[in-house]
Amino acid sequence: MTIRLGINIDHVATLRNARGGEHPCPVRAAMIAQSAGADSITAHLREDRRHIRDHDIDRLRAEVPLPLNLEMAMTGEMMDIALRVKPHAVCIVPERREELTTEGGLDAVKYQKQLRPFVHKLQESGIRVSLFIEPMHEQLHAAKHIGARAVELHTGRYCHLLGKARADEFAKISEAAILGHALGLEVHAGHGLNYENVGAIAAIPEIIELNIGHFLMGESLFTGLADAIHQMRKKMDDARKKPGSARQA
Repeated sequence: MTIRLGINIDHVATLRNARGGEHPCPVRAAMIAQSAGADSITAHLREDRRHIRDHDIDRLRAEVPLPLNLEMAMTGEMMDIALRVKPHAVCIVPERREELTTEGGLDAVKYQKQLRPFVHKLQESGIRVSLFIEPMHEQLHAAKHIGARAVELHTGRYCHLLGKARADEFAKISEAAILGHALGLEVHAGHGLNYENVGAIAAIPEIIELNIGHFLMGESLFTGLADAIHQMRKKMDDARKKPGSARQA
């Protein structure tokens, strides 16, 4: 089974916003990603608009044929935007103003009561909803109870650990993917993935989508965005095809 690749274009907007103006253009990056083999485009519209802005979301939805995955916090403002724009998918993430990037998974157990009607309203409008969560059994059961159709497993901790600690974290991700699939959830993964660490995650058969951004945007400064995406796509596909590669960190 092939694995989908979603390209997060947030940090094209970060570079643009550092100086103002319109360049580099996130929509252009999304079009290049499409031509390079991406399956979807991910963009996080933060409350403080530090990178992606409202007009970026409008243009991505109107001009890019690929499915748009809108990352957003659980707020009334973001609900209104999602219902207006109607992206293909929404991924609900935790968000704090002081963080440099999303630092961990959403606590679906703690916020079940608030998440359930929020998720229901989005999905009632035809938007697939995923929850960005830690690879923990209780979080997966909560996501199922809430009614989300998908989860995105946080891989950031796995990517930053070494040795036995990394192997232990990989085991958690693999077990979470198995459970999520058994519960009838689409299982995605992302955060911190690069050429060196993507293979083991891509080889987990229950994971059907990876969302990758920051590393590819940085690598594209040296090789070009299309080439960086081609290389990531190849590493993912090779890992998926390699016999016996799954379940190994």
